Amino acid sequence: MSTDSSDLFGALFDAPPVNRTVPVLVPMPAPKAYSYSVPEGMAVEPGSVVQVPLGPRQVIGVVWDGGDEGVDPKKLRPITHVFDCPPLTKEMRDFIDWVAAYTLSPPGLVARMALRAPNAFEPEPMVEGLRFSGGEPERMTPARARVLETAADGISWTRSGLAHAAGVSLSVVDGLVSHGLFETIFLPPPPVVAKPDPDFAPSRLEGPQKAAAEEILTEVRKGEFAVSLIDGVTGSGKTEVYFEAIAETLRQGRQVLILLPEIALTASFLERFQDRFGAKPAEWHSDLAPRMREKVWRQAVTGEVRVVAGARSALFLPFEDLGLIVVDEEHDPAYKQEDRVYYNARDMAVVRGRIGDFPVVLVSATPSVESQVNGQSGRYSTIHLPTRFGDAALPDLHLVDMRRHAPERGGFLSPVLIRAIGKTIEKKEQALLFLNRRGYAPLTLCRVCGHRFQCPQCSSWLVEHRFRSQLQCHQCGHTERTPEACPECGTLDHLVACGPGVERIAEEVERHFPEARTIVLSSDIMGGVKRLRLELDAIAKGEADIVIGTQLVAKGHNFPLMTLVGIVDADLGLANGDPRAAERTFQLLSQVTGRAGRTGLKSHGLLQTYQPQHPVMQAIVSGDAGAFYEREISERERAILPPFGRLASIIVSAETRHDAENHARGVRNAAPQVSGISVLGPAEAPLALVRGRYRFRLLVHGRRNSDMQAFLRTMLAQAPKERGSVHVQLDIDPQSFL
Repeated sequence: MSTDSSDLFGALFDAPPVNRTVPVLVPMPAPKAYSYSVPEGMAVEPGSVVQVPLGPRQVIGVVWDGGDEGVDPKKLRPITHVFDCPPLTKEMRDFIDWVAAYTLSPPGLVARMALRAPNAFEPEPMVEGLRFSGGEPERMTPARARVLETAADGISWTRSGLAHAAGVSLSVVDGLVSHGLFETIFLPPPPVVAKPDPDFAPSRLEGPQKAAAEEILTEVRKGEFAVSLIDGVTGSGKTEVYFEAIAETLRQGRQVLILLPEIALTASFLERFQDRFGAKPAEWHSDLAPRMREKVWRQAVTGEVRVVAGARSALFLPFEDLGLIVVDEEHDPAYKQEDRVYYNARDMAVVRGRIGDFPVVLVSATPSVESQVNGQSGRYSTIHLPTRFGDAALPDLHLVDMRRHAPERGGFLSPVLIRAIGKTIEKKEQALLFLNRRGYAPLTLCRVCGHRFQCPQCSSWLVEHRFRSQLQCHQCGHTERTPEACPECGTLDHLVACGPGVERIAEEVERHFPEARTIVLSSDIMGGVKRLRLELDAIAKGEADIVIGTQLVAKGHNFPLMTLVGIVDADLGLANGDPRAAERTFQLLSQVTGRAGRTGLKSHGLLQTYQPQHPVMQAIVSGDAGAFYEREISERERAILPPFGRLASIIVSAETRHDAENHARGVRNAAPQVSGISVLGPAEAPLALVRGRYRFRLLVHGRRNSDMQAFLRTMLAQAPKERGSVHVQLDIDPQSFL
């Protein structure tokens, strides 16, 4: 009996001896790292990726900085596993801490963004290969001879690689293996991309481009933190200029990150990179296959991948030795993440450069007001490219006053624009019609009873998608079949579409130009990203006459035959209370009209507007971007809006309107009295209901030198605790005001 008791006691309580404790940051919304013991014989250091018990589960975490002296290791749960991968660098850990402190996010959730490929934490398995061991087969064939000739130099091959190089089937290689002519060896896993060669095909720069490249190379060669803003008109050669900065960084033996707003749509950029450096960069975005994501993560942290081109989440890849970040189209709103951890990748890229002490390059034809002000104040060095590369000229832009040139009844294209489209396709050139509105129509209603189709879970109208016979909510994704009768009064065939979307414009174009080849580009196109890439390639090859698209077409694409751009509704972006509305409209319309005439052909842009005297319209057609920015900066400074002031948004949501409003008032009442910071609201958010949750918004406004984070920490600490369905969402430096 005593022996059995002894065995039971040992089984229950015998644990590996421990000698110290460490803090471990786990990927959950905890305010700080948890303490764990380190079993004897286990080697960990700050940055080590480990597995630890958390409740009944085993989770992945990172050993963090700081000690846990004074805590008895025997009272703590031990680390269960250390992964065989390089630890996160001190720079990366400092960056995670900084982002967490700035955005007031739990550091574990920020660290989670750096650990998005758990299967990559262990080394990739070796790949089985073959090496020629000598001899000849009993029967020689031409195919076998080619294999033996290819493998005669003793280089190791994979089965498929050898078969491909010799131009034979796998069965030929397998036959030679069965004759004992090859020995099996194990090879390291292949890199996801070949190493780029900085001297593969240097760009031929001239004039302003050459001067700009020299200026940016001066900063890169210093190898210190500095921010350069390349401000150049569309088609001015900005990409070729920052390619020189990438080449210099590669010569220094360091890694490069290129951030792009729509990586899944930038096949043309990847090809341009390959033409310059002889290899494509590794990609990092949400459409990447899980296995490839794991490979890219692993090879970035080990230093095998030298260049990554990615969406905003690539900023949290733990590079071994990052030496340069390029943020292309730095003004683009897509760099703002509005889920879990709210951050602007452009701003955080600058922070990562400062922490790592390496240069950052921002690039845009229409820089953000914030970057313009930083350039004017000397925080950033500004490099101007005022002219297009080569002989290409900017398009001639004209306003079409829709009050004087009204479309025909039921249409949305003015006679002026229709005539211009006709002349363009007669010359075998391409026309682009831009409308930043997906689907067929933004609203469907009944002509008899006035019933409007609204999302049952959101305070937004259902958008008709006629190509799919669906009504869809663009907030929550709710869809329903387009009915034949009104659900309110039952009347048949009296539902009417109000306003245009790209599908409706396509219908009108088909009516006017039935022989033209038309392509519609939208983010919800059937077939997803692959289909979009094929469509963009077809346009670039001249396989379309008329392109109708949303803001996707403004993302830096190069369409050689595009000579006419028509903006269907230039006023669309101005019709809201967003303080950045004028800036966003100017940027978007400038980018879209910049798609025309990039290869030297005479080009035109027509902007349909009911507000031809609006400063944005005048700035675009005059080409005087400087005057627009000067006016916009002056207004921001007068109103103490960013970058001259600070904003933070607090959204309180709940399953009932009463709970959301009451909690929002409680948060407002908890605001401390601080000079220079004021709280506006609570008020119903413009989108008052989203996914069945009622939303109230508070806006915190402060001066530039205000300690916004300290104010918000105090306010939220004193506010009522979240209970039931109540959720509080905090956004520092908000980009969206919905």
